[in-house]
Amino acid sequence: MENINQDIENHYHKEGLFEEIILRLTEKGIDINNVSRADISAIDELHVRGAAVSEELAHSIDLKGAHVLDVGCGLGGPCRLLADELGCQTTGIDLSKEHIRTATQLSRLVKLDDKTTFVVGNATQLPFNDNTFDAVWTQHVQMNIPDKEKFYTEIFRVLKPGGHFLYYDIFKSGKSEISYPMPWASNETQSFLIQSTAMEQILDDLGFTKIQSKNQTQAGVDFFEHMIARLKAFGPPTIGINVLMGESTQPKLMNLLDHLKQGELIIQSGIYKKE
Repeated sequence: MENINQDIENHYHKEGLFEEIILRLTEKGIDINNVSRADISAIDELHVRGAAVSEELAHSIDLKGAHVLDVGCGLGGPCRLLADELGCQTTGIDLSKEHIRTATQLSRLVKLDDKTTFVVGNATQLPFNDNTFDAVWTQHVQMNIPDKEKFYTEIFRVLKPGGHFLYYDIFKSGKSEISYPMPWASNETQSFLIQSTAMEQILDDLGFTKIQSKNQTQAGVDFFEHMIARLKAFGPPTIGINVLMGESTQPKLMNLLDHLKQGELIIQSGIYKKE
């Protein structure tokens, strides 16, 4: 398991990430002493549809003032959104030391470090007490985790009774072979896709109550097609996910788009409650 975790951390790793973001903000003429969340939202929301879907999730239930855990937080964009717009006290956890370092510095940069905390850790061994958080959410993370039961059991454990679990994730829709690279995996050894029904069974067995789920696939396809049209017209943006993925950006996004359009992968969001 340790080897898998290291392999996945290596997949996402980019040395000096915060410093490169600062450089690119400067290239855009942004005053480094007056950076807004909007200035960095193109890079700190590492999931399909970016900040727009985080906004959607954030307002799907009443999270005002809640204590929220983001499992697999990446660069911390959703944590900052929740802190800024809803007054949440947020904690983000991620395997990547570089992502956590960058998330911490970005929160300081946009002056939200008083409401956001970021820790390096394993999603299947959360370093938090039972019944700690009002809400737990996760976006595009479980694809990298082989032990789904342990992953969702830990989420259930740290969630307070009456608290909510919110997710936005990618699932297989059948048994078709998946082409790599993908944004979350350079090859199949880093990817652990399941069908959404398997996740729902685990959550049901744990004692979660399903509030809702929503197929987000078409919205994801539309997002990608718009992005690709802009890339063809204007080239890569100064600041965007291309900063993280480099030359592999196009093949990763095209593979994901193709599988979404063919119906072999789906994007789904949902809300569950711990009674």
